[in-house]
Amino acid sequence: MSSEMLWYTTRATGLVAMLLLTATVVLGLLTTRRASAHSWPRFVLQDLHKRISILAVCFLGIHILTSVLDTYVHIGWLAVVVPFSSPYQRFFVGLGAVSLDLLLAVLLSSLARSHIRARTWRAVHWLAYLSWPVAIAHGIGSGTDIRTGWVDGLVGLCCVAVVVTATWRFVPGFSRRSPLVTEGNTR
Repeated sequence: MSSEMLWYTTRATGLVAMLLLTATVVLGLLTTRRASAHSWPRFVLQDLHKRISILAVCFLGIHILTSVLDTYVHIGWLAVVVPFSSPYQRFFVGLGAVSLDLLLAVLLSSLARSHIRARTWRAVHWLAYLSWPVAIAHGIGSGTDIRTGWVDGLVGLCCVAVVVTATWRFVPGFSRRSPLVTEGNTR
């Protein structure tokens, strides 16, 4: 595979991973409030959250693989998991490693969910909320397409989606104005 093809694949899978991770965070925020719509039961949101999370991990894996295999710049396998050890864009690639390490903790806790206490699983799962902005910062700092209007727009939409959903999740009274039904909002 040519270096140019790897570069395009890295860029594309990074953007798709960003969109999927954003969808995962939004769905995670919705499911923590036990949100549902009248025509969409809660278990559908939970299942969608799980499936999109798996898809996000797949695209993230391809993004990482093509980044390491690309010979135009050297990143190396160690830099994938050890933050700030990359010779290329040390800080921003390091943020990507931090985000990945946090996501790996969430993934491993989810795989071991039946063997750990629910409280422990929830505590580790909160790392996803930290991983997402770190991943966004990684993309902004190291992404080669970030200064194009359409990519800036995608990043902006992702940020708005997470901020609005987080506001709905954490700000008291905000969810009462929502078309979604939650435990405390039984329209």
